[in-house]
Amino acid sequence: LQLVESGGGAAQVGTSLTLSCVLSDSTQNTYRMGWFRQAPGKEREGVATIVSDGSARNYAESVKGRFTISRDDAKSTLYLQMNSLKPEDTATYYCAADSKRRFSLSRIPADFTYWGQGTQVTVSS
Repeated sequence: LQLVESGGGAAQVGTSLTLSCVLSDSTQNTYRMGWFRQAPGKEREGVATIVSDGSARNYAESVKGRFTISRDDAKSTLYLQMNSLKPEDTATYYCAADSKRRFSLSRIPADFTYWGQGTQVTVSS
């Protein structure tokens, strides 16, 4: 399984970006998906996860109310809509897939098997 992220870039504080992640497997609905981020010198953290049928989501406290994770299984694509961006959102963002725990809401990186290469998001004032 391959995952390819896109949509990162430079943004101003308070603006929005949408990240996309395309899966090479057309049966995306067999995976639960997640977005993670890693800033320099920090551990990778789970930003948001969505279960395999899209019925439940889990967000980190730092992004609740600002970020929205969604999936379009017909397009084999995962999205992360990021609004009201802050400088502390600056990081490399990764999408990930897990086929073993399809209805888990865990945001633990070790629970995910497949990873994209990452896309950089830089937020400045």
